[in-house]
Amino acid sequence: MSTDVTAKTPAPAPPGKSGGAAGDGLLQLVMDGMRRNMRQYGMLIALGLIVVLFAVWTDGDLLLPRNVSNLVLQNSYILILAMGMMLVIIAGHIDLSVGSLTAFIGSMAAVFMVKNDLPWPVAVILCLAVGAIAGAVQGFFIAYGGIPSFIVTLAGMLIFRGLTEIFLEGQTLGPFPEGLQKVANGFLPEVGPNTNYHNLTLLLGFGMIAFVVFQEFRDRRRQQEFHLDVPPFNLFLLKLVALGAAILTLTMLLASYKGAPIVLLILGVLLVGFGYVMRNAIIGRHIYAIGGNLPAAKLSGVKDKKVTFLIFVNMGMLAALAGLVFAARFNAASPKAGLNFELEAIAASFIGGASMSGGVGTVLGAIIGGLVLGVLNNGMNLVGIGTDWQQVIKGLVLLAAVGFDVWNKRKVGS
Repeated sequence: MSTDVTAKTPAPAPPGKSGGAAGDGLLQLVMDGMRRNMRQYGMLIALGLIVVLFAVWTDGDLLLPRNVSNLVLQNSYILILAMGMMLVIIAGHIDLSVGSLTAFIGSMAAVFMVKNDLPWPVAVILCLAVGAIAGAVQGFFIAYGGIPSFIVTLAGMLIFRGLTEIFLEGQTLGPFPEGLQKVANGFLPEVGPNTNYHNLTLLLGFGMIAFVVFQEFRDRRRQQEFHLDVPPFNLFLLKLVALGAAILTLTMLLASYKGAPIVLLILGVLLVGFGYVMRNAIIGRHIYAIGGNLPAAKLSGVKDKKVTFLIFVNMGMLAALAGLVFAARFNAASPKAGLNFELEAIAASFIGGASMSGGVGTVLGAIIGGLVLGVLNNGMNLVGIGTDWQQVIKGLVLLAAVGFDVWNKRKVGS
């Protein structure tokens, strides 16, 4: 018995249709990739739009090399705080004490260096140690005492503000040694031949572009090895081009003025270090696990109390560093220093992609959120918007960022 099987050959596509279908498919892949990574790209796109808006509004003054350099210097301490705050929020906590702690550390630095003539490197080490101890005390009550972080850090905010008044006796104290001032206000030295640009800044910028490209390819390869979803290659290349263009633009602007500020190098080291820890280190995964699902993390063997304790120790050290940078930038310690710094850091974290429920966020996102606020402040000052309306606009931006996060979660869930 035989059976005849007739193979059906598909009809050829009409001329010109296959290319269009391929193009539509590529476009669909790109759109799907954008939707899956909307949290990651949304604020970066928003930052670009805000820069373009104020660049046009100020007739290009926003992007003048001197203004870009000042933008980095003016927001350095908020960016330092935002990186630490992002880790705290990812773990499902909050820290309201960082503004007061920066003021307290600034007052201690003034007492050490101005009143007691202590060498500034020794005073810096002591201040960082005091910040770590302050964070450890708060972390102990939160992690091992079971007291909510909101209450503990609210108490810390009042305590450190009062100690600042006591240390300074209600007066402004300064000036600081020139070496410490250079850390907060100084620039990299000139090296090499005269090229009309700052050679060392150019070298660092090109090195950063190479590092970013290498890191992105490495992360993509590792994700593919573990069979994780990755963006389409064309979207990946577009991302690399955008990142490279952004770094190159910043590099050329800084190199055409005085070069890269020293504090920018500090920010870069912190960004790379914390980025590596949160992506690759065990404790980084544990921080995400604690914030994402605490009961499951405990059942998986995560030492949640130890991790929480270390998060607040780290936050205390970063608050101390921010306090030193702020005091050195203004060359004086003031009882009113650090006002609303905690709110700026929290806002930068949420604008940068953190979630109220914890478990979500990146250190780079905190930097982007801080830059959004910094560009808004700088741009609104340049166009003459009053401080009253500036507060209203920043509040609306924060509300829009959190609202976008909630909308994105619902869309992904549906």
